[in-house]
Formats: sequence, structure tokens, C-alpha cells
Amino acid sequence: MNQIKKYVEYLEIVKNYSDKTVRSYYDDLVEYSEFLQNNFIDIDNVSYEIVTKYLKYLYERKINKNSISRKLSSIRGFYNYLLRENIIETNPFKEVSNPKRELYLPKFLKNEELDKIFSVCEEDSPINQRDTLIIELLYATGLRVSELVNIKIGDIDFANKTIKVLGKGRKERIVIYNNHTQEAMKKFLNSGYRILNKKNDNYLIINKEGSKLSERYVRVIINKLVTKAGLDLKISPHTIRHTFATDMLENGSDLMTVKELLGHESLNTTSIYTHVTNEQIKKVYENTHPRAMKK
Repeated sequence: MNQIKKYVEYLEIVKNYSDKTVRSYYDDLVEYSEFLQNNFIDIDNVSYEIVTKYLKYLYERKINKNSISRKLSSIRGFYNYLLRENIIETNPFKEVSNPKRELYLPKFLKNEELDKIFSVCEEDSPINQRDTLIIELLYATGLRVSELVNIKIGDIDFANKTIKVLGKGRKERIVIYNNHTQEAMKKFLNSGYRILNKKNDNYLIINKEGSKLSERYVRVIINKLVTKAGLDLKISPHTIRHTFATDMLENGSDLMTVKELLGHESLNTTSIYTHVTNEQIKKVYENTHPRAMKK
């Protein structure tokens, strides 16, 4: 466990990983360590036979392939660290391949669903002004909820309608917002924000006490608006992020631009949205082409 703690400190301080990512690595390694302890094996003396046994253990628990892939990456990274520190001579997970990732088509909102949500957004109170801005920002920028709640006033370039955000791996990027979002932001900052900001805080999205709004409460706000719109849906901030990406591509954006706006490290991650748009194209074709409609 001591080696795991040192590795976690390395991820935090040297690699500058986010708290969420570090916690994920830690949980994976603790689980792996417990497996080894139950089999009376030292973490720095693992044979390929034990590696095979651990893989079998994961698959027998019917964990999905994406989770297994993440766990293996966590463990492989840990052993690479031990190798660099000269604690071990070989990485027992070096030759172990991650399972092929399962492809999940992201859930996104249809235009009419999104319109209904925007139609119930109000600006008659500080809280409603803030909630309207939340929806506007998420759809205009494709921000992750963690990025949204950490926006500070100083991060916003009002003249150019851009925001500097800190994404995964603490990587900075610039996102763009539109005129609708600009109007919602002006109303909130000139009115509701002054009332809510009791602590003279620098965060943009704040609660009624004047503190930074939690990620969890953003989800509550979104689902309240969905219910108010009369939609039988359960969505998350990430659903709006998926909607942003899908709509950008369906309206002619290139994949590289969407990748940069979303803050994806790999184009492969962004390419999942092409599957969504291709599905949409297929549906349109089948519903409109004369020969496709005839059985």
C-alpha cells in the first residue's frame, strides 16, 4: 500500500492529474492489491500466472470491457513507475493487451426536446437567471460539468465571447459561446449574480449562499427543467455535451474542430459522434428515399 500511495502522490504532483483521475487510479490499485493479498502475493513479485489469474477474476465478475481496460491501464502505469524507480526489473502487465473497447452511442437531445427545455427557462429571479445560463453555456460550449462549475469571471473574455477552461489532465483550452449565451450571461451578472454573490466570490456559477455550485446540483437543475418542459427523460450535463457535438457535426462542422472544442486528447474519442450522425443520415435516407420506403 505504501508503494501505491507514493505512486498516487507522483500522479498528483508530477503528472498533475485531476483529483477524479487520481481517485480512479487509486481505487483500481487498491482493488488489485487486495486481490494479491488474498492470494498471498507481494505486489512487486507478480508472475504472468498471477496476471492471468487476475484477468480471469475480472472477467468472471462480468465487469464491462471499458472498466477492465481502465483497470489494466492503471496497473500497467503503476508497474512502469516501479520499473523507473528500480523497484522491479520487469513489468508483468507489459504484454497484456487491453480488451477492445465497447462502443456506446452517446445519448443526445433532439431539436424539439432541446427547444422545449429552452422554452421553460426563465429569468425572473437570480436562481432562474443562473439556471438559464447553465443550460445556455452547456449547449453553446460542450463543456463538461466539472469545467462549468469551475469557470471564474476572470476566465471570460467578454469582447471575444470566449472562456478559458481547465479540462481533463489540467489542460487549458478556449471555448466559444454565442449571442444567446452572451445575453443570458449579461442578465445574470448585472442582476442575479450581484444578489447571490454574498461572499464576493470569483466563480461564475454560484449557489444561493454565494459559493461555487456543486456538480451534483447542476444535474438536479437540469432534470428540474426537463420535468418542467414536460419531457419524460432522464438526462445529465453530459447529454447536453453530446448534443452539442452531434449538432455541430450534423450542421457541417469538421471532426477536428469539434475535437478541439470538446477538449478530447484523441480524435478517436470524438469519432464516436460520427456513428451518431451516420445513424441519423441512415434514418433520413430510409424515411425519404422512394426505393428505400418501398418494401
